[in-house]
Amino acid sequence: MYASVIEVLEIVKEEGVHDQQSVEAGVLIDIMESFDFIFTMHLMIEILGITNELSQSLQRKDQDIENAMKLIQISKQRLQLLRENGWNGLLDEVSHFCGVLKVVVPNMNETYKTHRRSVRGGEYKTNLYHYHVDSFYTVVDMQLQELNNRFSESSAELLLCMPYLNPSDSFRAYVEKKLICPAESYQSDFSIIEVIALKNQLATYIIDMRTNEEFSYLRSIADLAKQIVKFKKNDVYPLVYKLITLSLTLLVATTMVERAFSAMKIIKHRLHSRMGDDWLNDCLVPYIEKDVFDLILNEDVI
Repeated sequence: MYASVIEVLEIVKEEGVHDQQSVEAGVLIDIMESFDFIFTMHLMIEILGITNELSQSLQRKDQDIENAMKLIQISKQRLQLLRENGWNGLLDEVSHFCGVLKVVVPNMNETYKTHRRSVRGGEYKTNLYHYHVDSFYTVVDMQLQELNNRFSESSAELLLCMPYLNPSDSFRAYVEKKLICPAESYQSDFSIIEVIALKNQLATYIIDMRTNEEFSYLRSIADLAKQIVKFKKNDVYPLVYKLITLSLTLLVATTMVERAFSAMKIIKHRLHSRMGDDWLNDCLVPYIEKDVFDLILNEDVI
């Protein structure tokens, strides 16, 4: 669509109803026909292409935790490969694109000329350093850091252990060793003695569940929790029940991340594109938790 957009802007520049339209169209053409814009555009395509499947997966209502966690690992690996081996390919692609459209490609060994007023005594850097280090490395590292912050190894491991609690098909997914792992991670909820006791409790629990008709037709962990309380199995297997409730809480936390992604599209729109992280967080909380904030009167806030 790039060539078509340029063509439309040229028409607006020549035939604009107001002088301001013509001027704005001319400014946009100058920006879009610069190496900076084309480089940034191609870098965005690379980044968004790598994270697209993950983004779509996190926004689905019927979230598949196991596949989502796998996509997180794949996205991290692909971003790391892009960082290590993707620079030359990206630069060649951008240079070819510029060549087709007759856009000047700067000499990478020359000094980078910034559009901002230069600081006296400031350090000079080459075009290669600016595009390779300041732009390419910085953007890729930001994406990796964001994924690591939102989905740490410990939280990913906990989420991957959850499917082993699934009661479907007479608890076919059950693996004792995989369920001990999250208990060891929740050190504030499970003491060392309780982890040891959990191993024995799980062995009794799974035999009970598989031989009890009341638990043979369950389809989700939430259904399992309800049924356990209904038949007072939470008193018989308190440690297992605690593990189940913690797993359900983890799902809620993951859903909150998903809701935050969706809300960001509404809160941080074109007119609020320069919103800082702190201000964005403050705006997201009341938007996501509408039910809570609707109960607070404006007079109380004032």
